[in-house]
Amino acid sequence: MKYEIIGDNLQMVKISLQPGEGIYAEAGSMVNMTGSFSMESQLKGGIISGIKRAVTGESLFLSRFGATKEPGFVSFAGTMPGKIFPVSIAPDREFIAQKDSFLCCEETVELDIAFTDKIRAGLFGGEGFILQRMTGQGTVFLHCCGDIIQMSLQPGEVVKVQTGLVVGFDKTVSYDIALAGGITTALFGGEGLFVTTLTGPGNVVLQSMDIAKLAACIIPFLPKPDVKAGPV
Repeated sequence: MKYEIIGDNLQMVKISLQPGEGIYAEAGSMVNMTGSFSMESQLKGGIISGIKRAVTGESLFLSRFGATKEPGFVSFAGTMPGKIFPVSIAPDREFIAQKDSFLCCEETVELDIAFTDKIRAGLFGGEGFILQRMTGQGTVFLHCCGDIIQMSLQPGEVVKVQTGLVVGFDKTVSYDIALAGGITTALFGGEGLFVTTLTGPGNVVLQSMDIAKLAACIIPFLPKPDVKAGPV
């Protein structure tokens, strides 16, 4: 498998496959593909794995794209303005990602769910109680909202992140929340009551934009329906 990430802030990934190779993708993410490619909806990992994906908000089925008799390509894109980030998964490197960041992966990558270790992190961390766990061997492509920030944390090193901006992190990274500051800062500082804390060692991937906040900024500018007075 070879890949090329195309574009700037509205990116897509073009993946070249040889006969016999295949790739799994989130349903509805395909942009274009070689005419000879096959496409089939499958329960990757069986019904239990499908149900687990559905719990995270992803599709029950994944779409498998494969090269049959000749090499070719297939391209995928996300559903929001942002960038695509490749993550290399290995037996000694598991990766935990937010539930809606998955775009596509090689067949050798296994997708599962992971739960936040602490109730407070699930309630106030911005990612919910259930995250995605990626194991096996191969490349996963994640879609981020806005630009990508990649950090490598040393053992014990802590970074505080606005809730909703964490894309994913190595399993070795600890995930928690902390108060944003004093009461005055929490109420009037504009950052909310809590921030997400990530403690190394391990790699962390952040995004510069939160889709929920982006939607909240757009709503006031949307046309409002006319309200007609009813009969007196």
